Amino acid sequence: MLTTLREDVRSVLDRDPAAHGALQILLFYPGLHAIWLHRVAHRLWNARLRLIAHMIAGGARWFTGVEIHPAAKLGRRFFIDHGMGVVIGETAEVGDDVTIYHGVTLGGVSLSPGKRHPTLEDHVTVGAGAKLLGAITIGRHSRIGANAVVVKD
Repeated sequence: MLTTLREDVRSVLDRDPAAHGALQILLFYPGLHAIWLHRVAHRLWNARLRLIAHMIAGGARWFTGVEIHPAAKLGRRFFIDHGMGVVIGETAEVGDDVTIYHGVTLGGVSLSPGKRHPTLEDHVTVGAGAKLLGAITIGRHSRIGANAVVVKD
Protein backbone atom coordinates (compact mmCIF):
# COMPACT_ATOMS: atom_id res chain seq x y z
CA MET A 1 0.00 0.00 0.00
CA LEU A 2 2.82 2.41 0.83
CA THR A 3 4.38 1.67 -2.56
CA THR A 4 1.10 2.61 -4.27
CA LEU A 5 0.87 5.88 -2.33
CA ARG A 6 4.44 6.77 -3.31
CA GLU A 7 3.67 5.94 -6.96
CA ASP A 8 0.63 8.21 -6.82
CA VAL A 9 2.58 11.14 -5.41
CA ARG A 10 5.40 10.58 -7.92
CA SER A 11 2.89 10.55 -10.80
CA VAL A 12 1.59 13.96 -9.73
CA LEU A 13 5.12 15.35 -9.47
CA ASP A 14 5.89 13.98 -12.94
CA ARG A 15 2.74 15.38 -14.60
CA ASP A 16 1.92 18.64 -12.82
CA PRO A 17 4.46 21.47 -13.07
CA ALA A 18 2.57 23.29 -10.29
CA ALA A 19 3.32 20.50 -7.81
CA HIS A 20 6.24 21.48 -5.61
CA GLY A 21 6.55 18.62 -3.18
CA ALA A 22 5.01 15.57 -1.58
CA LEU A 23 3.49 17.43 1.37
CA GLN A 24 1.67 19.88 -0.93
CA ILE A 25 0.29 16.94 -2.93
CA LEU A 26 -0.77 14.98 0.14
CA LEU A 27 -2.63 17.97 1.58
CA PHE A 28 -4.10 19.79 -1.41
CA TYR A 29 -4.80 17.46 -4.35
CA PRO A 30 -8.50 16.49 -4.27
CA GLY A 31 -8.18 14.25 -7.34
CA LEU A 32 -5.67 12.15 -5.46
CA HIS A 33 -7.84 12.09 -2.33
CA ALA A 34 -10.77 10.93 -4.47
CA ILE A 35 -8.70 8.09 -5.95
CA TRP A 36 -7.52 6.96 -2.52
CA LEU A 37 -11.07 6.96 -1.14
CA HIS A 38 -12.24 5.15 -4.27
CA ARG A 39 -9.74 2.36 -3.64
CA VAL A 40 -11.28 1.77 -0.22
CA ALA A 41 -14.83 1.93 -1.63
CA HIS A 42 -13.89 -0.40 -4.51
CA ARG A 43 -12.53 -3.06 -2.13
CA LEU A 44 -15.72 -2.86 -0.08
CA TRP A 45 -17.81 -3.06 -3.28
CA ASN A 46 -15.95 -6.21 -4.33
CA ALA A 47 -16.50 -7.64 -0.83
CA ARG A 48 -20.24 -7.07 -1.41
CA LEU A 49 -20.39 -4.35 1.27
CA ARG A 50 -22.10 -2.10 -1.23
CA LEU A 51 -23.97 0.25 1.08
CA ILE A 52 -20.75 1.13 2.92
CA ALA A 53 -18.95 1.47 -0.43
CA HIS A 54 -21.59 3.94 -1.63
CA MET A 55 -21.34 5.87 1.64
CA ILE A 56 -17.59 6.28 1.18
CA ALA A 57 -18.03 7.25 -2.48
CA GLY A 58 -20.67 9.82 -1.51
CA GLY A 59 -18.43 11.26 1.17
CA ALA A 60 -15.56 11.43 -1.29
CA ARG A 61 -17.78 13.27 -3.79
CA TRP A 62 -18.84 15.78 -1.15
CA PHE A 63 -15.25 16.28 0.06
CA THR A 64 -13.47 16.40 -3.33
CA GLY A 65 -16.02 17.28 -6.02
CA VAL A 66 -15.07 14.06 -7.84
CA GLU A 67 -17.70 11.35 -8.30
CA ILE A 68 -16.39 7.83 -8.87
CA HIS A 69 -18.76 4.88 -8.70
CA PRO A 70 -17.34 2.25 -6.33
CA ALA A 71 -17.51 -0.43 -9.03
CA ALA A 72 -15.36 1.53 -11.52
CA LYS A 73 -11.93 0.01 -12.19
CA LEU A 74 -8.97 2.41 -11.94
CA GLY A 75 -5.41 1.61 -12.95
CA ARG A 76 -2.13 2.53 -11.35
CA ARG A 77 -0.75 6.07 -11.35
CA PHE A 78 -4.10 7.51 -12.40
CA PHE A 79 -4.04 11.32 -12.04
CA ILE A 80 -7.09 13.57 -11.85
CA ASP A 81 -5.83 17.16 -12.16
CA HIS A 82 -8.00 19.78 -10.42
CA GLY A 83 -10.79 17.22 -10.17
CA MET A 84 -13.93 19.29 -9.66
CA GLY A 85 -16.85 17.98 -11.67
CA VAL A 86 -15.22 14.69 -12.74
CA VAL A 87 -17.73 11.83 -13.04
CA ILE A 88 -16.67 8.21 -13.56
CA GLY A 89 -19.50 5.72 -14.06
CA GLU A 90 -20.04 2.21 -12.73
CA THR A 91 -18.64 0.16 -15.61
CA ALA A 92 -15.83 2.56 -16.54
CA GLU A 93 -12.32 1.15 -16.74
CA VAL A 94 -9.23 3.34 -16.56
CA GLY A 95 -5.78 1.99 -17.45
CA ASP A 96 -2.38 2.81 -16.00
CA ASP A 97 -0.76 6.25 -16.27
CA VAL A 98 -3.97 7.99 -17.36
CA THR A 99 -4.47 11.73 -16.78
CA ILE A 100 -7.82 13.48 -16.82
CA TYR A 101 -8.64 17.11 -16.09
CA HIS A 102 -11.58 18.80 -14.40
CA GLY A 103 -15.10 18.42 -15.68
CA VAL A 104 -14.46 15.11 -17.49
CA THR A 105 -17.32 12.62 -17.67
CA LEU A 106 -16.90 8.91 -18.33
CA GLY A 107 -20.62 8.35 -18.69
CA GLY A 108 -23.17 5.90 -19.95
CA VAL A 109 -25.83 6.27 -22.62
CA SER A 110 -27.78 3.08 -22.03
CA LEU A 111 -30.16 1.89 -19.34
CA SER A 112 -29.40 -1.75 -20.14
CA PRO A 113 -27.35 -3.80 -17.69
CA GLY A 114 -23.79 -4.64 -18.67
CA LYS A 115 -20.93 -2.52 -19.96
CA ARG A 116 -22.19 1.04 -20.50
CA HIS A 117 -19.23 3.31 -19.71
CA PRO A 118 -15.90 3.99 -21.46
CA THR A 119 -12.66 2.08 -21.21
CA LEU A 120 -9.48 4.17 -21.26
CA GLU A 121 -6.39 2.15 -22.07
CA ASP A 122 -2.93 3.01 -20.69
CA HIS A 123 -1.32 6.46 -21.12
CA VAL A 124 -4.49 8.30 -22.17
CA THR A 125 -4.92 12.03 -21.53
CA VAL A 126 -8.41 13.57 -21.44
CA GLY A 127 -8.74 17.36 -21.58
CA ALA A 128 -10.93 19.50 -19.35
CA GLY A 129 -14.66 19.24 -19.89
CA ALA A 130 -14.51 16.28 -22.27
CA LYS A 131 -17.45 13.87 -22.27
CA LEU A 132 -16.73 10.25 -23.17
CA LEU A 133 -20.04 8.43 -23.44
CA GLY A 134 -21.02 4.81 -23.84
CA ALA A 135 -19.19 1.49 -23.97
CA ILE A 136 -16.35 2.85 -26.09
CA THR A 137 -12.62 2.17 -25.94
CA ILE A 138 -10.00 4.91 -26.06
CA GLY A 139 -6.74 3.35 -27.25
CA ARG A 140 -3.31 3.55 -25.66
CA HIS A 141 -1.51 6.91 -25.83
CA SER A 142 -4.63 8.73 -27.09
CA ARG A 143 -5.24 12.39 -26.32
CA ILE A 144 -8.78 13.74 -26.11
CA GLY A 145 -9.11 17.51 -26.47
CA ALA A 146 -10.85 19.80 -24.02
CA ASN A 147 -14.65 19.90 -24.31
CA ALA A 148 -14.69 17.06 -26.87
CA VAL A 149 -17.70 14.76 -26.96
CA VAL A 150 -16.62 11.22 -27.84
CA VAL A 151 -19.17 8.50 -28.59
CA LYS A 152 -17.13 6.15 -30.82
CA ASP A 153 -13.85 4.26 -30.35
